[in-house]
Amino acid sequence: MSTNPAPAKVRLATAWLGGCSGCHMSFLDIDELLFKLAERIDLVYSPLVDTKEYPEHVDVALVEGAVANEENLALARLIRAHTTTVLAFGDCAVTGNVTALRNTLGDPEPILHRVYVEAVDRDPGIPRAQVPALLPRVLPLQHVIDVEACLPGCPPTAEQIAEAVLTLVDGAVGRTVDETADDADGGTRTGPTNGTRFG
Repeated sequence: MSTNPAPAKVRLATAWLGGCSGCHMSFLDIDELLFKLAERIDLVYSPLVDTKEYPEHVDVALVEGAVANEENLALARLIRAHTTTVLAFGDCAVTGNVTALRNTLGDPEPILHRVYVEAVDRDPGIPRAQVPALLPRVLPLQHVIDVEACLPGCPPTAEQIAEAVLTLVDGAVGRTVDETADDADGGTRTGPTNGTRFG
């Protein structure tokens, strides 16, 4: 008697860029569905687990937050390079939302100079070594990398997250990163205007 091997689990990642982590908290609110989801996925990277390096060959990534600094930018590009399906997760990732309010003030460098150099009594200097450099403008995720889907909401509801995650996990079965190569490799990606919108 032969037994069929268990289907491979979908490699899922979540990431937190410039935002409040409210989307991740809402993700945890899917409650009992987390147990069913655990049977179908391997959570390979997330602020919810103790993984330090973003792995290769991720099937689905939920990316929360806007791209606000150099560290966010580097992580977003790394995620895109190693992930088949990227979901812009929550309003900050989709539109910039609250994180992008600083854009109304213009380039942050003059403000940083005023606060950390001009307005201090001792040891003036912008903290560059300890803090990632801010980008001139906060950007929604799809302005930096291509995304296949977006889930707006501040935060999205647990029900919306469950629907999106299950849909993406179902669609990830049988695909690999190589089948959706990025533009540099001559492949194509669905941009934000043509991608799936949940919620």
